Amino acid sequence: MVDVEYVSTGVKGLDELLGGGIPKGNVVAIIGAFGTGKSTLAMQFIWEGLKNDEKCIFISLEEDEKSLIESAAMFGWDFKKYMESRKLVLVRLEPSDAKTSVSRVRSDLPVYIKNFGASRVVLDSVSLLSMMFSSDIERRMALFTLCNIIKSTSATAIFTAEASEDKPTMSRDGITEYVVDGVIVLQQLRMLERGESQLCLQVMKMRKTPHSRRIKPYSITSQGIVVHIDAEIF
Repeated sequence: MVDVEYVSTGVKGLDELLGGGIPKGNVVAIIGAFGTGKSTLAMQFIWEGLKNDEKCIFISLEEDEKSLIESAAMFGWDFKKYMESRKLVLVRLEPSDAKTSVSRVRSDLPVYIKNFGASRVVLDSVSLLSMMFSSDIERRMALFTLCNIIKSTSATAIFTAEASEDKPTMSRDGITEYVVDGVIVLQQLRMLERGESQLCLQVMKMRKTPHSRRIKPYSITSQGIVVHIDAEIF
């Protein structure tokens, strides 16, 4: 049996569901609707790496550098300090020109990751990139390219993806979950009889490691996401 090296997500309870963390070198999609904490989980993953003296790259198609720094600071994560010490790089891509962005990623990212020495990479959000392509073939090619580029560097990566409105456990493009190594779904379940909703998480797949498929509630706290591993969905 091959020994698996795990990368901690930094999310209390999630590593336990994953059997120790994300297998090193995996590309994982975090799929969820707005408000479920996809970007928060991605930032928390980066923060865990920074705390462990790892170099990290955060690629955003949604927020600029200032906005990302402010969003992280809300949870007590000082991204600016690590940017100044050259441990963290924030990259802004323009989703309005997807093909140029993908070309830039294809030509520059693998060399940059290796030269910078990044062990963790986030792309937030892959949905904005893929929706700019006119056909499923182009989308699939672009996503395969992104995955293969990052996997060639041995970095561990998280892609955030918007959930389908009709099928909340699948990505909006219906492709991302088939391309990546792992899928973690974030949902907001409406508890009609109680007149409220509950956030819940499920690991749908994760290559290279046995993992729990149980649905677990989670909270978005002032210190990030916490998965309530001992609780059940009611």
